[in-house]
Order: sequence, then C-alpha cells, then structure tokens
Amino acid sequence: YISQTPVEQTHMANALTFELSKVKRLSIRKRMVGHLRHIDDGLAKEVADGLGLDEMPDKVPAARDPITDLPESPALSILKNGPGSFKGRKLGIYIAEGADAGVVKALKDATTGAGGMVEIVAPHVAGAKLSDGTMMAADEKIDGGPSVTYDAVAVVMSEASAQRYNTDKPSVDFVNDAFAHAKFVAYVPEVKPLFETAGIWDWMDDGFVDVSGGKDAAKQFIESCGKLRFWNRESIKQN
Repeated sequence: YISQTPVEQTHMANALTFELSKVKRLSIRKRMVGHLRHIDDGLAKEVADGLGLDEMPDKVPAARDPITDLPESPALSILKNGPGSFKGRKLGIYIAEGADAGVVKALKDATTGAGGMVEIVAPHVAGAKLSDGTMMAADEKIDGGPSVTYDAVAVVMSEASAQRYNTDKPSVDFVNDAFAHAKFVAYVPEVKPLFETAGIWDWMDDGFVDVSGGKDAAKQFIESCGKLRFWNRESIKQN
C-alpha cells in the first residue's frame, strides 16, 4: 500500500469499501477494518468512512507482531512504471457526417505511427461521409462501441452533427464515460453541442486536447496518451 501513488491508494480504498459494502454483517465489516489497521491507519480510516462506521474499530489481535517498517518499493506501482507510449493500445475515434477528414487522418497516422491501433465508431455501422466527401466505414456502431472499451478516444464531427446527436444517449454516454474514467480525449471545437449536453464542456481539463490543428496536435495528443489516464481528474471528481 505504501508503495503506491495517491491515486492508486485511493483506488485500493474504494475497492475495499465497495466489496465490504456487499457484506451483510456489520460485525464482519468492522472486523475487516480492524485488520486493515495493521496495514495502514489512513487506509482503514478511508474504508471506515466509506462504510459509514461511527467509530474506528479496534485492531484485530494479530497472530504475530505485524511488520511496520517495510521500505517503500516504487517497482510495485503501476503508475510509476507506466508504458510511456501508446504502443499496443487502441484509440476509438467517434465520427459523424462532416467530420474533418484531415483531422481523422492525422489521428490515425499519429496512432499507428506510435504502434497503436484505431477503431472508427459512427452513428451507423456503414460509417460517415467526411468533409472531403469520402465515405469512411465504421468498425463499430456507437451503441456497440462505448468509450470504456478504448484506451483513449477522439470525437470528430461537424457542428451540425454534434447538434444532431447531442440528444442521442449512446453518444452522450460515450463522452460522459470517457470523462468519468479519466481517459484522454481528443476533440474539435465543433463538438461543443454534444459536450455541453454531456455536461463536461465547462469541465474540460488538460486531458482534453483540441486536435483541430491537425498533424502536430494529433501527435501531441497520442504522446499524452502514453500516461494511460489523466489521473488529476480523479481529484476533481472526488471534490
């Protein structure tokens, strides 16, 4: 536990709270928090608060004296040892009619150039007609290609399409879920109507990258995606 970053420690506390909330007997929930106190009192306190316990349970008697002076090991942290690149990962690009062909190509080139993969998501599995008049086939219909299945996502469409699909539940969920899971999101300004309906336009952070600039912007976005997630968003959601 002490070897993890604050983000990872929070995830551990949340996971323990979730699992223990499924335990029906209060006495068992308390006893488990008592065990956690041997690991870290801060962790135990977070879980106790998450479970709504009135007071901290006593430490459970240990079979032997707990080891409390273990040194921190950065090698055990996933975030401290991230890949640093988008190689082997997948970008989901949600397009709709009028999507800027140059931006879509720039995103695809930047992703494949980094060793990643691209899937095209569209309102219809037939795909969508881009700004240059070409028809781009889709790998997934929006209903079957939610953002949770991708390592990072991009939303590229015309303002007219963004207004058309801002009342489409799968489209709104695509954006909402990407935000909720702290994913990096590439976008063009024309998608504002959809992002506003999703309630995130005014919440966009440095994990959102405007790629309307084309090649250089797309490359910058994919480089950022090597961090896996924009973890700073976690503290915003908690606050």
